[in-house]
Amino acid sequence: MKALILAAGYATRLHPLTLTQPKPLLHVAGKPMIEYVLDNITPIQGIDQVFVVSNSRFIDPFQNWAALHRRKSLPYELTLIEDGSTDDSNRLGAIGDLHLVLEKAHVQDDLIVVAGDNLFSQPLTGFGEACRARNAPVLGIYDVGSLDLARKYNNLEVEDGGRLLRFEEKPAHPASTLVGIALYYYPQHILPLIRQYVSEGNNPDQPGRLVQWMCPRTPFFTWQVPGLWYDIGSKETLEEANRIFARLGSTPR
Repeated sequence: MKALILAAGYATRLHPLTLTQPKPLLHVAGKPMIEYVLDNITPIQGIDQVFVVSNSRFIDPFQNWAALHRRKSLPYELTLIEDGSTDDSNRLGAIGDLHLVLEKAHVQDDLIVVAGDNLFSQPLTGFGEACRARNAPVLGIYDVGSLDLARKYNNLEVEDGGRLLRFEEKPAHPASTLVGIALYYYPQHILPLIRQYVSEGNNPDQPGRLVQWMCPRTPFFTWQVPGLWYDIGSKETLEEANRIFARLGSTPR
């Protein structure tokens, strides 16, 4: 199994913090955000390679971080991939970056995809177990606790068995506070659908659009993330995450 961390955005809402530093390398409670992602996906059995896709502007900071990170005893191979973009005007988008990695690295394995600015407070071991049990695409979901917040994300319809029946990006009137987050599993046999999505000229940004497109075409399931989850999109959420994760301790629980 492979894992892909999406880290090629420009995070303009966090300027000036992200003028010279990519958002996933900003520190929360003493360590880079991306390391929370890695710490929590590492317990998933079978991951033997982790790809991190970055843009050209921030590839140097990622290379510096990776050199230090590789000094640890890692249970996976860490591979950086540069997407060639330099700013928001020519970025590939999250789905475009996913497709780039599939093609450039010739990925032919099951794949976990996660955004590099997602903070989890608990290991995602259960996500890996659910993925293996389903052998079908799986979307991580989380209860944000507010319909106002849900409007910023998506609207889900999920049946009792966990199958995703409907997915709508940026809904005006969400039906619940459960939202899909940037945590996905695509088994090997589903990868051709990702290539089809891109080849048809669909929007390459916002990874939820791929879920929305794929959901009517193949069974898609959900898994609810335990503990705390933060999507760092603003200085306010970054400051809040610093406070919360400092209380939890620098190691996710």
